[in-house]
Amino acid sequence: MNITVVAVGKMKEKYWVQAAAEYEKRLGAYAKVKMVEVPDEPTPDNASPAQEEAIKAKEAARILAQIKERDYVVALAIEGQVFSSEAWAEQMERITGQGFSSLVFVIGGSLGLHSSVLQRSHLKLSFSKFTFPHQMMRVILLEQVYRAMRIIRGEPYHK
Repeated sequence: MNITVVAVGKMKEKYWVQAAAEYEKRLGAYAKVKMVEVPDEPTPDNASPAQEEAIKAKEAARILAQIKERDYVVALAIEGQVFSSEAWAEQMERITGQGFSSLVFVIGGSLGLHSSVLQRSHLKLSFSKFTFPHQMMRVILLEQVYRAMRIIRGEPYHK
């Protein structure tokens, strides 16, 4: 399986970079993992709703340019579906069983994802009603995908 994470913005803090790299390395035993960072748009303080929509649209164009027609797209969105780790592993198995060999996760910028990205996604996934910094979210996502792979293979994992 090919797993791509398309994220708006760069990983800056060394500890997040290291944590993400560790889970990418662990996932390498199960899948080919690729991280794609697309530039974020500067957001002025007190941006109007129209400005925010324009910013999300620009970021969406960059995101959508990274997605192929046959990719299964999972958009991380606060209003998305919530899974337990076991249920997420079952969902990942179903996705691969549907003939998708590429799974693309999308993490938006500070304003979230544009509706065009949400419409392109097959699944909207939420890890919580909380809002997380995108760097932390990348690490959480990679850890949960790694955990799902271990569950799928019947390997031990911490409950």
